[in-house]
Amino acid sequence: MTLSTLILIALGLGIVFGSGLHGFFPAAIGPLDRYLLDPTGRAFLRLIQFVVVPIVFSSLILGLTRVQNATRVGRYLVKLLSGYVLTSSLALGIGMGMALLLQPGAGMAGFSETVAVKSVAPVSPIDWLVSLIPVNPIAALGSGNLLQVIVAGVLFSAGIASAGEKARPFVDFLESLYVISEKILSVVLYVAPVGVFALIASVIATQGLELVARLFFYVFGLFLSSALMIGFYTLVLWFLKAKPARFYSFLAESLSLAFGTASSNAALPVVLRDIQEYGLPEEIASFAIPLGTVLKRDGSAILQGFNALFIAQVYGVPLTPSLVLAIALSGLLVSFSTPGVPGSALITMTTVLSAAGLPLEGVALVAGVDRLTDGFKTVLNVVGNTVNAIFLNAWEERETGDRFFPREDRSIAESSEN
Repeated sequence: MTLSTLILIALGLGIVFGSGLHGFFPAAIGPLDRYLLDPTGRAFLRLIQFVVVPIVFSSLILGLTRVQNATRVGRYLVKLLSGYVLTSSLALGIGMGMALLLQPGAGMAGFSETVAVKSVAPVSPIDWLVSLIPVNPIAALGSGNLLQVIVAGVLFSAGIASAGEKARPFVDFLESLYVISEKILSVVLYVAPVGVFALIASVIATQGLELVARLFFYVFGLFLSSALMIGFYTLVLWFLKAKPARFYSFLAESLSLAFGTASSNAALPVVLRDIQEYGLPEEIASFAIPLGTVLKRDGSAILQGFNALFIAQVYGVPLTPSLVLAIALSGLLVSFSTPGVPGSALITMTTVLSAAGLPLEGVALVAGVDRLTDGFKTVLNVVGNTVNAIFLNAWEERETGDRFFPREDRSIAESSEN
């Protein structure tokens, strides 16, 4: 069996095992979760995250040193950010439209779930931009701040280009670091089914599926919104003649891991490997995929708009044009600053609620099912990130008179030309 199949089987077994524990052996949940399921899941996530920074840092620099053109890097950045804003706005609109269509919060009452709700103070755009520049590159690598890692990688790439042959030993070191990190990743992925089983079983065992039944239209609305956005990206792939079926086949492991871990950061090394095997050039992939992992959050955009309108419906807040506009603007901005870790979108949602004047206590209504819906939102994040990178490559090639082909099709095209 392929790794993606094993991960999906592990997900199914984890749901069955967790449901069985929750329904028939409630007394065993506490010790099993504390001493086995939760530690196993967290250990697996830490193993995956162990290779994230070295792979991102080394692949980014190696990719940019092949570009050797600062103007081209700037062009990549402008095109990517333009695509991010347009597609994230579409995702936000789909989420808000679905909430208005299904009315999942209408007439809902009687919830007793409580969580510690903390208001997240909004960061000014200027402060956020300044914070992207690392004071210490080693500290940026050590803290795992991927945006700072990307900025550090770009600065190192500029220095390497200026240093010429004197930088060759450092580039050789990075090439070794990249290969070693990929080998570590391949070893870690052997235990992926066990880690995914533990993660999903822990959630189901401790929370059960009853809450999903009570919030059926809420969960269904988020799932349908994500599916519609993935459908849009599939149409984009078809329009680019980028073979959607081949794309999803090559990214099967990445998407399975994204669903199981609910973490874009954890899936990043596998996504970077799979998208290059699919055929995306390394110089595009090594820059666009890490950048999109920290900025491109279609799942978060859907969640922000959908949840805010859901909470407004629960509390009977009238949907005035100013309220809808406040949700849309704040939701779009917040989606770009949501960390790629499980549950982060739920915390940053308090910024959207505050901007729209909605009660922060509404977070408690959806906290119980957030981990269950986080999986398909993360899958959407990965699909959105990779398709935007493919679109960038197609855009670049069309400007030079070429056409985008996945790797298999490139060889066919080149042989026919020869």
